[in-house]
Amino acid sequence: MRTLVKNIKELVQVEYQPQLRVCGKSMAQMQTVKDAFLIVEDDKIAAFGPMSQLQEQVFDLEVDAKGRMVFPTFCDSHTHMVYAGSREIEYIDKIRGLSYDEIAKRGGGILNSAKRVQEASEDQLFNDAMARLEMMTSFGTGAVEIKSGYGMTTDAELKMLRVIRRLKESSPLTIKSTLLGAHGIPMEYRGCQEKFVDIVINEMIPRTADEGLADYIDVFCDEGFFTVHDTERMLEAGAKYGMRPKIHANEMACSGGIQVAVKYNALSCDHLEYTGDAEIACLLESETMPTVLPGAAFFLNMQHAPVRKMMDAGLPVAMASDYNPGSSPSGNMQLILSFACVNYRMLPEEAINATTINSGYAMGVSDRLGSIAVGKLANFFITKPIATYEYMPYAYGENKVESVFLNGKRV
Repeated sequence: MRTLVKNIKELVQVEYQPQLRVCGKSMAQMQTVKDAFLIVEDDKIAAFGPMSQLQEQVFDLEVDAKGRMVFPTFCDSHTHMVYAGSREIEYIDKIRGLSYDEIAKRGGGILNSAKRVQEASEDQLFNDAMARLEMMTSFGTGAVEIKSGYGMTTDAELKMLRVIRRLKESSPLTIKSTLLGAHGIPMEYRGCQEKFVDIVINEMIPRTADEGLADYIDVFCDEGFFTVHDTERMLEAGAKYGMRPKIHANEMACSGGIQVAVKYNALSCDHLEYTGDAEIACLLESETMPTVLPGAAFFLNMQHAPVRKMMDAGLPVAMASDYNPGSSPSGNMQLILSFACVNYRMLPEEAINATTINSGYAMGVSDRLGSIAVGKLANFFITKPIATYEYMPYAYGENKVESVFLNGKRV
C-alpha cells in the first residue's frame, strides 16, 4: 500500500538525521518543510520533501491536504487511563479546600479508584478504556503508556494489566504497559507499609513477569507514599525480571525520587514539581528523561516544575497528560501543548519537542515515533486549516486535528 499526502502547507517536526531525544537549547529548534508531500509505504514513512521535488509515481491512495499542516502524532508517556468511574465529588472537595493528602486519608483518591477497579469486570474496564483511547486519538495522540496502580491487590493489578494487553491487541495506537503496584498504600498496611512492599516484590512482580504483562515498573516515590528504601527494593526486584523503571518523583516534596530514578537508570522520572539544583545536576549525568505533567499541576493547583531552569541547564524535558480520574481527568495532548507554553513559558517549538520526540523517548519508542523521518512509523495527523504551527498551542479551546493516520492508515 503506497499513500501520498500532497499539498501540505507545512510538514512539521521533520528529521533528516533521526535522534532519540532533544536536549537543552536544541529544544527550541524544529525543522519543517513548506508546500510539502509525504509518502507512506505500508506502515512506514518512505519519503518527504517540497512539492517541487515530487516525481510522477503511482499511488494506491492520494490525500490532498489542501493547504493543511501535518504533524507527527503525540506520544503520551504517562497515563492511568484504565479505571472505573469518575471522581468529581473529590473535585468539589478540592474546591472546598481539602488537600490531596486529606482526601486520601478519608479513603478517597487512589483508594477510591482501587475499590472501583476491584469491583469492575475486565470487559467493563476494557470497553471504557477503548472509548478513552478513541477520544485521545481524535486529539492527535498515536502512542500511549498505560500504568496499572488502581488495583492495590495482586489480582486486581493483574486484571488491569490484562486489560492493557487487550488494548495493545485491539487498538491501532502504540501502547506500552507499566506495573505500578506501588501507587498507594492500602489502609490495612498504613503504619506497616513494608509488608505491602513485600507483596509487590513477592507476588505482583513475579506473576506479572510470568504472564509477560508489563514493559516497565513504576513506584510512587514521594512524601506520604513510598520511601527511597521501599523504592530501591521494588526496583531491584523488577530488574531481575527485566523491567526497566519509570518513577513518580518529587510531586509532593524533595523526596529523593529523582536520585533513585537515576541510580537505577529509569527511563523517565515524572511530575518533578520539587526539583532543585542537586536534582538537575543528577539528571544531567543520566539517560533518564525528566517528564512534567502539566495537567495534574493545573488540576491540583500545584507549583510548576522549573522547566526553563532545567532546559537552560542542558536537560531534555518531556510532557505527558497523566490522564487519570483524580488529578488529571483529560487525555487531550493539545491541551498539554498549550499548558507547556502558558504555564511553563515554553516556546511552541520546545513544547512540540516535549510532546512528541521527548515523550516518545520517555516511553521507549522515539526510535520509531515522535517525528517525521524516513523509516519511522507513519503516525501523523492532518490539521484543520490553520495559519501557523504556533496556532496549535495558542488555540487551546478547540480541536485542531482533522484526520489521524496510525501505522499508515487513516483511523
